[in-house]
Amino acid sequence: MTEASPIRYKCHRFPAEIIAHAVWLYYRFPLSLRDVEDLLAERGINVSFQTVSEWAAKFGLEFAHQLRRRSRGHFADKWQLDKMAVAIKGKKYWLWRAVDANGYVLDVLLQSRRNKAAVLRLMRKLLKGQGTAPRVMVTDKLRSYSAAKADLMPGVEHRSHKGLNNRVENSHLAIRRRERRMMRFKSARQCQRFVSTHGQIANLFLLHRKYLTAADHRHLRAQAILTWREIASPIDR
Repeated sequence: MTEASPIRYKCHRFPAEIIAHAVWLYYRFPLSLRDVEDLLAERGINVSFQTVSEWAAKFGLEFAHQLRRRSRGHFADKWQLDKMAVAIKGKKYWLWRAVDANGYVLDVLLQSRRNKAAVLRLMRKLLKGQGTAPRVMVTDKLRSYSAAKADLMPGVEHRSHKGLNNRVENSHLAIRRRERRMMRFKSARQCQRFVSTHGQIANLFLLHRKYLTAADHRHLRAQAILTWREIASPIDR
């Protein structure tokens, strides 16, 4: 186990393994809550989609926090930042995302603005979470990036070109698929909670299979599954 506190499953009717498996299914694959309910029912586990939703909300963030602690300091020193528009109850929000050079999600932050203050908030969150500044920062041509960087990270190289930012733009696609599957996010809080959890779990299972042999891929996948089982272990194990 890590130094972080183990997950607590006390007062839950279902075993820890079932809860962790339901949460894993929901965040690992583009499934709806009712899809997860049906998959569990096929295995003889009768649980409602409302319960799956509660598990995902409660335990998903705890799993994500454990994964974030494990990965701290292991990302590349080249950061790519971008934002995408998200409509929630008729209001337009901006989902800001930062990934490293290998496509791993550093952080995701939902905000109502697309200005210097919003970029500053994202950068402060990144610096606090990573504990260090990047060597290079890549963004599109939004001027707010340059203004915020000049205040917080004046010595960092900044490359502002839309064509260089494909990795982070592709990272948005998974959230777009989930947004459609969920028939849009229901609230800003729900959106932030989901993307924060989804990003960390996606990092764990991002293995870059295209560049691996079959044996290497199986080995890394087994390591990822072992890590998941470790962080999902109950406190009394």
